[in-house]
Amino acid sequence: MSAEPIMEPVMTQDPIDLLIAFEEASVAPIRPEYVEGTVIVPPQPDYHHSKGSVRLVVQLHTAGLDLAGMGMGFRAAHSDGSTMALVIPDFYVLHREPTELDGSYLKAHKGWYPIDMVALVGEVTSTNHTVDTGPKLAAYAAAGIPIYVLINRETKTAHCHTDPVLPGDDPTEAYYKTDTKVTLGDPLPLPAPYPTLDTAPFATD
Repeated sequence: MSAEPIMEPVMTQDPIDLLIAFEEASVAPIRPEYVEGTVIVPPQPDYHHSKGSVRLVVQLHTAGLDLAGMGMGFRAAHSDGSTMALVIPDFYVLHREPTELDGSYLKAHKGWYPIDMVALVGEVTSTNHTVDTGPKLAAYAAAGIPIYVLINRETKTAHCHTDPVLPGDDPTEAYYKTDTKVTLGDPLPLPAPYPTLDTAPFATD
């Protein structure tokens, strides 16, 4: 699917329940997310997106990072406990294997793990590159995720964002102080203990 992502503002309904309603109402499989008060239905990833994402995860596993993975959804909360964001990254590395407490959280929040499990998060852009470079970047920084790896297929660049900053109470104002940027096809260095990533799978995309 190459359509632009669907984005709908959220009013008063619990964002988790609203995403469930979106999924149930869709005639095709979708994986909606919630960022900055808006429901986002990303376009289905194409072959190059999927192949490249898998190769990045394989590199992380090869480097000994057994908690690298794909496919899980994570919930970030405001200080009052309400939902700030519901995200399904293209890939990630966890701080820990899910504990019994994490399992209870997953059940209570209808399929979403706590985002504090995440040590590194990664996105590969599709037609929704402005979401990954804007609202999602801010959400990940606001959640305090130390490293955000972004493969931007629109600009043909790869980024390692580090040093998250939340300057006040507004999560939309969060950002990463440091952006290590390379051209797709060049190696992307990550902080220790992570490997340098080979971005060549995206160079001919």
